[in-house]
Amino acid sequence: MTFKKKSFDLSGKVAVVIGGTRGIGRGISLTLADHGADVIPASRNIENAKSVVAEIEAIGRKSMLVSMDCSSQEQLIKLKDDILKEFGHIDILVNSQGVERRGYIKDFSLEDWRTVLSVNIDSVFLATKIFGNVMIQQGAGKIINIASMASFLGLIEAPAYTASKGAVLQFTKASALEFAPYNIQVNGIAPGWFKTELTQPVQDNKELYEMIKNKIPAGEWGDVEELGACAVFLSSNASDYVTGATIPVDGGFLYNGA
Repeated sequence: MTFKKKSFDLSGKVAVVIGGTRGIGRGISLTLADHGADVIPASRNIENAKSVVAEIEAIGRKSMLVSMDCSSQEQLIKLKDDILKEFGHIDILVNSQGVERRGYIKDFSLEDWRTVLSVNIDSVFLATKIFGNVMIQQGAGKIINIASMASFLGLIEAPAYTASKGAVLQFTKASALEFAPYNIQVNGIAPGWFKTELTQPVQDNKELYEMIKNKIPAGEWGDVEELGACAVFLSSNASDYVTGATIPVDGGFLYNGA
C-alpha cells in the first residue's frame, strides 16, 4: 500500500472533541478542522464553546454549539443523537476532558477523588461506549484518548489525577482490542508539559517552570498546536494499522533519565 498526501486529509469526516474548547482540546479541535474535518467541540462552558465554534467556522468547516456535562450519560446520548441528526455520521471521537484536584493522599477528600475520576475516566468509558456503538454500525471509526505523563509516572499531590490517567492508558488498550474487529482504531496521546490553563499554576512558579524546562530534552515547554499533528495522524487513514498505542508528545521528557 502506498500512502499519499491525501491519507492525512480529513475532508468529509465528522469529529467530536469532548473537552474541546480549552487548552489541549481546543488545539486539537482547530487542527482537525484545519485538515478538513467538521468539528464539534463539546464542553460545559458555553462562552468557550462559542469562541471555538467561531474559529472552526472561520476555517471553513461546519460545527455545532454544545454546552454539556461530559460525565452525564444522558447528555452524551443527546449529543450523539443531535450530531447524527445534523451530520449523519460520526467518524472521530477525541476524549480530551479532564480536571485536577491537588492535595496529599492523607488530606484528600473522597468528594474530590470521585469528581476527578468521574470526569477523567468514567466519562471516557461512557463516550467510548456511546460513540463507539455508532462507529460499529458504520464499520469504521477513530477514537483518541488524551492520557498524560501521569499515565506512566507518579505525581505528588495528584493522587486522583494520576490514578485516572493510568486508567485511561489501560482502558485505551482494552477498548482497542474490542473495537479492532469493527475497523475502529483506539489510541492515546500522552502530552508532556504544555502551556495550558491546567498547568498555569506551575507556569506561574518560575523556579518550578525552569526546573521542568531543564528536564525537557527539546529545551522548552510545548504549545498545544504541536499535539494537533499527532491527533491528525491518529484520525486519518494513515493510522489504520495502529491501535492500542499511547504516544508521548513530550519533547523527550518521559524517557529522560537525568
